Amino acid sequence: MTGRPLIFLDVDGTVIPLRARVVPGVPREPAGGNPLLERIDPADGPRLLGLAGELIWATTWMDEANEVVSPRLGLPALPVVDWPDENPVPGLHWKTGFLVAYAAGRPFVWLDDEVTDVDQRWITAHHPGRALLRRVHPFTGLADADFAAVRAWLLING
Repeated sequence: MTGRPLIFLDVDGTVIPLRARVVPGVPREPAGGNPLLERIDPADGPRLLGLAGELIWATTWMDEANEVVSPRLGLPALPVVDWPDENPVPGLHWKTGFLVAYAAGRPFVWLDDEVTDVDQRWITAHHPGRALLRRVHPFTGLADADFAAVRAWLLING
């Protein structure tokens, strides 16, 4: 196990909140574009880059996260988790087993609006490394408390 902890990052409900918010300085999306993109807070990009971990997109946006979301956050192109078509572990969030496999024993943070205690218990039992599953409130997206929790965890586990 080498390298910094992985930080798996979801988009919908995490980087893009489900409730509308006005972000000063962010232009409204032109007609025909995705109106949800104006909910992205560009200030989240430097905050994410400031975390002592390796950022990885863990989203159904797949490579489109690098094309559409990363530039709005000022992020470089990030690695992307490739999702097979099947759910590997019945009863869990469909991403859980894939993220544990991707981490391959490395410590990781998972920022997502859909993680549950069931996922945490399964990961604790099946992943040899440490893991922080941080449920981001889907209406607000990433918030100060989320960044503080991840920074504190990385200080201890990084």
